[in-house]
Amino acid sequence: MKSLFLILLLVTFTLSGCTTTQKGAGTGAAIGAGLGAIIGHQSGDAAKGAAVGAAAGGLSGALIGEQMDTQFCPICGRHFTSSTQYCPYDGSHLSPLQK
Repeated sequence: MKSLFLILLLVTFTLSGCTTTQKGAGTGAAIGAGLGAIIGHQSGDAAKGAAVGAAAGGLSGALIGEQMDTQFCPICGRHFTSSTQYCPYDGSHLSPLQK
């Protein structure tokens, strides 16, 4: 019952995340927890496997999500990740890339 609640919580977080980075982290954590639980079950400790899998999946998903959430410079046209606010080449404010 406890694991079902955690899965529902992760799915809710994944679907309601504001940014691509948050959605990637939630999706990665959910997938990692599932795979970690399966692998951990084989060695006799599904809970530890799920925890390690969720941590690794969440981190990986956040990194991938950040790379997908790009911005562009309206002056030079270069693309940057969401963590960059100003173009390092000409100093102009970056705009979100419309997908």
